[in-house]
Amino acid sequence: MTKRRRDRDGERTQRRQGRQRTRIVLLAGAAGLAVVLVTVLAVALWPDDVAEPRAREYRDVTACLLTGSAGVADPAAAPVWAGMQDASLDNRAKVQFLEVDGPQTADNAAGYLASLVQSRCDLILTVGEAPTGALARDAVRYPQASFVLVADGATAVDAGNVTVVSEADPAAIQQQVRQLVDVAVGEPTED
Repeated sequence: MTKRRRDRDGERTQRRQGRQRTRIVLLAGAAGLAVVLVTVLAVALWPDDVAEPRAREYRDVTACLLTGSAGVADPAAAPVWAGMQDASLDNRAKVQFLEVDGPQTADNAAGYLASLVQSRCDLILTVGEAPTGALARDAVRYPQASFVLVADGATAVDAGNVTVVSEADPAAIQQQVRQLVDVAVGEPTED
């Protein structure tokens, strides 16, 4: 009896081990099937149209602003800068500004004005006492450049390449600058 009992115990053990192997194989198969289903669903439900990055492409034209040391934070410069940015949205022209560092004199600002001319800005705008003083004095030295002098109550400058904006109202300044930049840089061509 002991031999039979051992045989029966051995058979039971083998059956148990066989069932465990079967369970392991079934679980592994189910896990593999789940991975395949998740992959198929991910591929099937993945969006077809991935949006292109919305990088803004600028044209090869630039409008430049020369300001006093406060930059575009100066209340006199803020509407000019806003008008330039509005125009840039319309015509994809680049806009930039440069602050006069150091003494706020026409002599000091003249070097900054010359650097904007050398940078080949398509239109140079000035606002503030030192920048407009430099422009009024030196505009005739740069006949190839186009300028806009923005100053409340300003009068015409003795140069044919300077347009004067003499408005006091910030909204009117912004609108007039926007129009002047639009005209100076032209309409964008269709790509």
